[in-house]
Amino acid sequence: MQGGTFIVTGGAGFIGSRLVRRLLEKGCKVIVIDNFHTGSISNLNEVLDKVKIVEGRSRKISELKEEVSGVFHLGIYSSSPMYRKNPRLVSEIVEDAIAILEYCKEAGCPLVYASTSSLYNGNPLPYREDMPVFVTDYYTEARYYLERLSELYRNMHGVRSTGLRLFSVYGENEIPKGKYANMVSQFIWYMLKGEAPVIYGDGSQTRDFIYVEDVVDAFLVSMHSEKDGIFNVGTGIETSFNQVFNRIKEVLGSGLEPKYVPCPIKNYVYRTKADTTKAETQLGFKARTSLEDGIRKLISYYKEKIDKLPLGE
Repeated sequence: MQGGTFIVTGGAGFIGSRLVRRLLEKGCKVIVIDNFHTGSISNLNEVLDKVKIVEGRSRKISELKEEVSGVFHLGIYSSSPMYRKNPRLVSEIVEDAIAILEYCKEAGCPLVYASTSSLYNGNPLPYREDMPVFVTDYYTEARYYLERLSELYRNMHGVRSTGLRLFSVYGENEIPKGKYANMVSQFIWYMLKGEAPVIYGDGSQTRDFIYVEDVVDAFLVSMHSEKDGIFNVGTGIETSFNQVFNRIKEVLGSGLEPKYVPCPIKNYVYRTKADTTKAETQLGFKARTSLEDGIRKLISYYKEKIDKLPLGE
């Protein structure tokens, strides 16, 4: 993948900013659309002179006149509590999705967008793409709307789109997300500050944790693949919160212990694990970074930003 012009909605966010950097490294021109809700211009400080920034919601894509090679749509509110606080976000997601799909239809370009593994809640492990979808809250409804609209535009207008059901993504550039950041980052933040991280329940709950640069690989591969549709982006490995804590503790040489509290969340998900067969066989995508290596990279990164860690929010 060399050259071309790409739009990245949510390009100042956690995953989007890493994607922007990788596109620039490949000689691409990049247009970022972001409302800076959980993203930050600071995530792009080193490349600001190389990208075009459009501030606002993703639907601003309709104002762009540039010819583009493809659209990456990551400008989506990415945490269930955001929707519980403001259910009207669902309508924003739908409006933005239609604007993006209309743009891709007129431009004749492909779309790769972020979906979520939360749509599998209630299914047995490991989660496969052909399993039924369970809408359990506003967040999953919004994401499922996006998938259905994309399929509709594919069938009606020939818009090629790929939805990536992301599992638990962790990595650099999560500081602006604060309390909405992945648990791996939050554990590291607390422990670097010498504070005990909070774990709901007994810590036996699991997630399929995947490093952000592997997720970026999945987006890049999907953009130029002949295959489209829905794909899992995970590692196929379950890891408990206790295991994550202990690995961080070992790397830091910390004597801290977690604080266990009752889980306050309704419909809390206790286990996730991706079946990665479809992504491996059809996209040729397989995560490369082990959790141990990812944790070491992340600890090294956040040690240099210890004064900016968002605790106590």
